[in-house]
This record gives sequence, C-alpha cells and structure tokens, in this order.
Amino acid sequence: MIRHSINIKGFSFRHNSANLKKFLLSSYEELIKSDNHILLSMKKNYKDSYSKKFIQKLKKFKNINLIGMGGSVLGSKAIYNFLYSKRKKINFFDNFSNINFSQRSEKKLNIIISKSGNTLETISNSNVLIKNSKNIFLTENKKSYLTDLAKKLKSEVIHHNNFIGGRYSVLSEVGMLPAELMGYKPEKFRRFNKLIHDNKFTKILIQNVSDILYLLKKNKTNSVILNYDDKSNDLFSWYQQLVAESLGKKNKGIMPIISSMPKDNHSLMQHYLGGLKNNFYTLFFVKEKNSKKIFNKNLLESYAYLNGKSLNEISFSQFCATEKVFKKKNIPFRSFIINKRSEETLGELFSFFILETILLSKAMYVDPYNQPAVELIKNETQKIINKS
Repeated sequence: MIRHSINIKGFSFRHNSANLKKFLLSSYEELIKSDNHILLSMKKNYKDSYSKKFIQKLKKFKNINLIGMGGSVLGSKAIYNFLYSKRKKINFFDNFSNINFSQRSEKKLNIIISKSGNTLETISNSNVLIKNSKNIFLTENKKSYLTDLAKKLKSEVIHHNNFIGGRYSVLSEVGMLPAELMGYKPEKFRRFNKLIHDNKFTKILIQNVSDILYLLKKNKTNSVILNYDDKSNDLFSWYQQLVAESLGKKNKGIMPIISSMPKDNHSLMQHYLGGLKNNFYTLFFVKEKNSKKIFNKNLLESYAYLNGKSLNEISFSQFCATEKVFKKKNIPFRSFIINKRSEETLGELFSFFILETILLSKAMYVDPYNQPAVELIKNETQKIINKS
C-alpha cells in the first residue's frame, strides 16, 4: 500500500478467475469514475458542511459526549482508539448499557449524530445526557425529531450528506468532525485520490475480492478477524457493520466475527483448527515501537528466552505461528501487518474495506447501500412502545 505502512499478504491458494477479475476490474473502474457520494467523501477535496472557524470554537471543550448508533459512532471510535488519542477525552454513547450519568458540573459538548434524525436509541440517550451542555446535531437536512429538538434548544445543526449511509460515513462530516476535535486532519485520512492511481493497491484489492468470492462458492461464509491489536477492536466493529449490513441480503452475505488474540488461543482456536471448516480468516497485527519489555532478574531459566523481549514481539511470534499452522492445515487466511499508526494508514484501511465491500456486492448482485431488514425491528419496537 502507499508509503509501505500496510503490508497485505493475500490468500495463498490460486483459482482460475481470469473472467471474474476482468469483471471486477471493469466494475472498479466504472465505480471510481462514477458520481458516487461515498467515494467523493473519501477524496481530499471533499467539502465538509462545517467551517474551520466552527471547529475552533468547539476545541475549548474538554469533556465531549458523542451520541449515536452504529455507523454514526463506530468510525469515530475506531479513529480515537486506533490512533490512541490523548489530546481530548471523548465519551461514546452507542448503547443503553454504557450510559455514564456524570454528576460533574463542568459544561460538556454533546455531538448527537443520526442520519435519519429519528433513531430511537440516539433520541433516548440524548434526552438523558442533554443537561448543562452545548449541543451540536449532525443529521440530514430535513424535518425529523432531532432537527425539531435542535430548533427548540437553539442548537446548531451540521448537515449529514443524505446520499451517504451511516456505515460509509466515516470519511465524511460524521467521522471527520470528531476527528478534528481529537486534533487530526481530515485531508490526511482522505487517501482516495492517491490510492486509485496506485497499481499495487488496485491489484491487491481485486485479488482479495476475487478470492473471497471463490471462498463463498465453497460455502465458507464466516469471515473471522483474528485481531492481535486491542486498539483496533473498534475498527473491526466498524468493519463488522459494514460487511454484515451491506451484504446480508437475499439469503446471501458474509458473517463477520471478531476474535481477540492471543486471548482466543485459549478458547476459540481449538474450534478454528479442529471444528467446522466454513470460515476464512483475516489476521491483523500492528507493530509497536514502545511496547513494554520483559526485564526481570526473577525470570526462571526455563523462560529466559523472554528476557529483553517486548510484549509486541511475543505477540508477533504468536501471529507468525498462527500463519504457519493455518498454512499447514490449508485453512484460508490473509494477513494485514501495520507498520505505523497514522491518519494516512487508517484512511487507507477505511478505503480498502469500503471498496472491497462495494465490489463484493456487485458480484453478489445485492444493493450495498440499503438495510431493509433493520427497519422491521424498528417498526415493531415502535408498535410495542406505543402500546405499553
């Protein structure tokens, strides 16, 4: 990938896919030339619907609550934790169970995000948390509960691009406004202009999509992420929604499963190696320069080989061991090794997974941008609440 910050080792098997690759390449070229608003948000010249002056006014807040569900928050959480931001404390409220009813009197900034403006959980959480605070609403430019609430509170509204679904919105205002408050620059995340001219990137992307489609034909429908980096857990929660919600239609799809390593060596690995063979795997590792090292005179001689080794080095040994064992057992896997944490690196990962998902959808003949089944739960919930 660009700047060698990401090393991707693709699936090791080969299959006769010349026609498929030709179709995918044609679909890719058509996609990047189209007036696709999702892809526009990935470009460096994308115009955010807020000003730099507006951001400067908000930077004085030390306590920020980000309130939303799914794609409205997951991208920002991924940025915050992957880059390990210490510049600003942000509390994420994307479920009912993690509400922190803080009694501290200091004024807070609430950023309330919902594309539709009518998301039940976001409405519920925001009404609990809107106390002694400045409130910013990020929603579509149309009448909704949140636009009405913003009007009542005389709060500012940032317009959510109505052509960009939540799970695809990380590089638009939805992800970039919080990123700027963390101290990062949107133009560093938006790598699309450079990536589409990188032949290596295109080749890796097309090969990965082709291989995944081949695995789906072999009834390997579970995509298991073996994540060796705890700071990337939210990145893969974002990826999980992206894949499941975009492709899970017409009795088709991929079930993305996140597995925390090396912890899951002691629970799930037995099943991965000896259980059902309906999975394919993505191994993900981030190299850390400042990982803690083992220097202990009390270390027993039987484990003396650990002396001077960092925790990151030990974890990487486990990562490499997993690669070797999977290869011996002919278990399909690909590997991502991240050499440096940065806005550019994370922007490239967002771009890769978004493009991969859209291309998969084209070959699977499903609409990657809607989520009709989700509305069923929303409608039934509304009926039950109204009756109770």
